[in-house]
Amino acid sequence: MKQINITLFSLMLLSILFSCSRSNLNYTQNGNWVGRATFSGIAMGAGACFVINNVAYVGTGINPLTPNQKLNTMYSYTAANIPTTPYGYDSAYGSWAQVQAFPGQARSNAVAFNIGGTVGYLGAGLANDGYTALADFYSYTPSGGWNQIDSIHDDSTTYPRFDAVAFSFDTTAYVLTGTNNYYYFTDVWRYSPSTNSWIEQQYFPGSQRSGAVSFIYKNQGYIVTGYTPGSKWAAGTSCYDFWVFTPMSDTSTISWHRLRDIYNTSASTYDDGYNNIIRRNAASFTILGQPDGDKGYITTGSNNGTDVSFTWEYDFASDLWTEKTPYEGTARTGAAGFSLLGNVPTIAGAATSRGFISTGLNQGSTAGFSDCEEFFPNQTYNQYD
Repeated sequence: MKQINITLFSLMLLSILFSCSRSNLNYTQNGNWVGRATFSGIAMGAGACFVINNVAYVGTGINPLTPNQKLNTMYSYTAANIPTTPYGYDSAYGSWAQVQAFPGQARSNAVAFNIGGTVGYLGAGLANDGYTALADFYSYTPSGGWNQIDSIHDDSTTYPRFDAVAFSFDTTAYVLTGTNNYYYFTDVWRYSPSTNSWIEQQYFPGSQRSGAVSFIYKNQGYIVTGYTPGSKWAAGTSCYDFWVFTPMSDTSTISWHRLRDIYNTSASTYDDGYNNIIRRNAASFTILGQPDGDKGYITTGSNNGTDVSFTWEYDFASDLWTEKTPYEGTARTGAAGFSLLGNVPTIAGAATSRGFISTGLNQGSTAGFSDCEEFFPNQTYNQYD
């Protein structure tokens, strides 16, 4: 009888452990958002972000306390080491500091990137009047400050825009898509710091769009989500086509490849649950070195005029998406997402890089946010973090 009781207890324990494994968790418990140091500037959104030497820089954007007021302030975020236990995550970890203000005219919806991980770039965007698109660009280093560089243009014409995206690599970067309030673009522009010049590339073959997000992974650029315009017969819609490009040795050539759509458009079953990935003005980041591989993430944004907090994980190896725990803060649009390397101890669910989201606006830009949270994709959600 004693042996039978021990066996039954063992089976019950195994059943409990199995029922609590990650693979069996509801998506709302699949990943954990943890509070970090609060953004120290005005609660704002529609800002731009780049990373230099593993420090994130977030700035420009909209001050919702003053209608249509654009900002030129900039702040740096330095992540702190995480404790070696799974507990104690709170806002004491990480710090924000104000840095030199962006020297161009104040703006929102700009595009930013780094080249080589050592120089940041910010430009284009929407002017203070809330209507005029911009084309000017500036570079930034912590030691040298800001310097104006060439605007996006060819020999005779500038190409202003806002809500564009960028791909950045070791020696060059690309800016593509966006809108100027008249047109939605598919053009692609390559910037070379060695010549301080922009050169137009082959056009993006996907839908015209603004408000998309991008990933950079293994020397390839990924573009997904966004808004594509309608016509006089139909309203615009959120984009569902997903693309990756590879810069070629011939710098005038780009190889584009279409990935699986982010909506239920196929006869297969893998996308049957793809019902809330589409959106615009989302935040994105990557988390590398996870036990089950490297992943990209999108969260927050808006769809059909509604702010969302749904979070999705993209597996670069399988080209498949998995829904994760929604963003823990208030649903929002125009938040800043960024990835930082290292400083992660060996604990359950740890990885070799880290993903963060901060700032953002509600629909109508009547309220801004200053919270900052880090995402742990392999932990179970804890509402008290």
